[in-house]
Amino acid sequence: MSHPFSFECQTCCSHTKARAGVFHTPHGIVETPRFMPVGTLANVKTVTPAQLAETGAQMVLANTYHLHLQPGEGIVQKAGGLHKFMNWQGPLLTDSGGFQVFSLSELREINDEGVTFRSPRDGHFIHLTPEKSIEIQNALGADVIMAFDECAPYPASRDVVETALHRTTHWLERCIKAHQRPDQALFGIVQGGVYLDLRQLSARSLIEFDLPGYAIGGVSVGEPPELIQKIVEATTPLLPLNKPRYLMGVGTYREMVQAIAAGIDLFDCVIPTRLARHANALVGGERWNLRNQKFREDFTPLDATCPCYTCQSFTRAYLSHLLRSRELLGYTLLSIHNITELVRFTQRIRAAIQTGTFVEQFSQWLN
Repeated sequence: MSHPFSFECQTCCSHTKARAGVFHTPHGIVETPRFMPVGTLANVKTVTPAQLAETGAQMVLANTYHLHLQPGEGIVQKAGGLHKFMNWQGPLLTDSGGFQVFSLSELREINDEGVTFRSPRDGHFIHLTPEKSIEIQNALGADVIMAFDECAPYPASRDVVETALHRTTHWLERCIKAHQRPDQALFGIVQGGVYLDLRQLSARSLIEFDLPGYAIGGVSVGEPPELIQKIVEATTPLLPLNKPRYLMGVGTYREMVQAIAAGIDLFDCVIPTRLARHANALVGGERWNLRNQKFREDFTPLDATCPCYTCQSFTRAYLSHLLRSRELLGYTLLSIHNITELVRFTQRIRAAIQTGTFVEQFSQWLN
C-alpha cells in the first residue's frame, strides 16, 4: 500500500526558521503550525466532538496509559478503534505512556526491560514495555503513535539523563520492531534533559531510523522557559526538514511563538481546559480570572474578536455567574473559548508566515 503520511513545507520565514506546512494523515490534514487539544480519556474535558470541531482543532491527543487502565484497549478496538469510540473524525495522536514514567514516579519501578506501575485505580501491578505500549497503541488505532521513552526529571544529573537517553533510543528500536500497522505513523522522541550536547546526540541517533515524524520531549517538566527555548533552538535544526516536528506539552503563547521561530510545527497542552476549570480565560495573550468582581456586571462578550460559540452568545457577566456558581456549563463554555483561542493563535501565526509578516506581527513574543 502507498504511504498514508507525508509532510510538505509550503512557506518558510525569511528571518527565522518558522514554516507553514501541511501534514497528511489517513483521517485528514493538519495545517501547521498547529495547537492540538488534549483528550486524555478519549474526550477533551467538558467539550463534545462537535464543539471541538468548531474550535478549529484538527488533531487531538489521547493517553495510552489512562486508556489502558480504563476502559482498556480491547474495548476500544471492539468499538472500531479510537475514532469511532469517541466519534472524532479528524486525526488523532496517542502518547506512549512514557510521560507517566515521569509523572507517576512514586508508583513505578524502571529498568532496561520496561516500567512496572502500581495502578492508581486498584493497586494492581502493570508492566509496560516498549512492545506493550505499541501493542496498546496499535489496538487504539490513532493516526500518530509515540515511541515509548524515558523522560528524566528536572533537575537531574548528567548521568541520570544520559542513561534515560540511551534507554529511550534502545526502546525506540524495540518499538519499531513491534509496530504492526502501516496506517499509523510512529514518531520518535528526542530526550537529553537540559544538556544540549545530549539533546543533539539523541536527535542524531533518532533521525537514523527515518521515522515519519519527530518530537522533542522532556520539556515543561519544571525547568524555566529560557531553558526550554535553548533546548528547542539547539535541537530542532537537527530534525529533518521534510518531517513534522512536535514539541510535547507546550502551549503558552510565548513558548509556542519562540518554538515556531525555531522550526516547530505541532504543540499539545492541557492548559485551555485546565485553566477553564479554574475559571481562567485566555484573552489576547492574557489570563483573566472570571470570578473577579469586575466581571459581575460586565455585559460585553468575553472577546469581541473571537468567533467561538461562547463569545458570540454570552457575556462576561453570565460566564462569571456560572463559574461563581460552579455550574458545569461554565467550564464547557470557557473550554470552548480557550481551545479556540490557542488554535486561532497558531492559525494567525501560520497566516503571518505565509504573508512574510511573522516577525513583525509577533515581535512581542519573540523578544
